Amino acid sequence: MVATRPLPEGKIELPVKLRVHDSIFVPLAKWSMLLAGNYRCITKDGMRTAQEAVHSNLAESKSVYNFVFDLCVKLGANPNDLVPFEKYAAAAQSLSRPASAARALNNGAPNIERADKLVQLIAKQKGMSHPAIDAGVALVDARLEANRKSAAR
Repeated sequence: MVATRPLPEGKIELPVKLRVHDSIFVPLAKWSMLLAGNYRCITKDGMRTAQEAVHSNLAESKSVYNFVFDLCVKLGANPNDLVPFEKYAAAAQSLSRPASAARALNNGAPNIERADKLVQLIAKQKGMSHPAIDAGVALVDARLEANRKSAAR
């Protein structure tokens, strides 16, 4: 499916790819990846590559990934609609840049997209928590607060 938009000079194609899936849970497969890799690019002192975030502590990455995977299943996802950790970890070997959230924080952004906090809050509603996710959310909260204070000066 190609998205178009009418403009005075005619229709233009937008650089958007829409994929239709039988399961509404397919997009949630990204949550595990975001929390095991992207948000773990954020460190107290700056940022690291997504490859480092995943592979510097593979056991913790797998624990975070599987926690979020299990949360999605509790929400109704079919495990077959989600990506297994091993496939993600293999793909993460080539992720040689820090995630956009880490880059934004490092550049002083006062706000970023918070899939980490969303997952944490949904997990809490289900009576679940993960110490690495809680620590990551607290770290991002602190980094954002520092950026906001810095921007207010």
